[in-house]
Amino acid sequence: MRVADDIEHWFNGGAADGFNLMPDALPGGLQDFVDGVVPILQKRGIFRTGYEGATLREHLGLARPDNAQLWRKSA
Repeated sequence: MRVADDIEHWFNGGAADGFNLMPDALPGGLQDFVDGVVPILQKRGIFRTGYEGATLREHLGLARPDNAQLWRKSA
């Protein structure tokens, strides 16, 4: 599929590290992309097949901040 080929070319060439989609018709156009292009990109190792963490913080590799309430003294 040409769309997957173009995305792979831009991604591997360092021209893009992500994409914003503007489907021509909603919801059908987005579903066509998800069903047709995403599996191709996953087979090529460009699009993830799952998430390792359970939270957005874990997906982004961010450390959990200290809880400020633990350090407060009781009144």
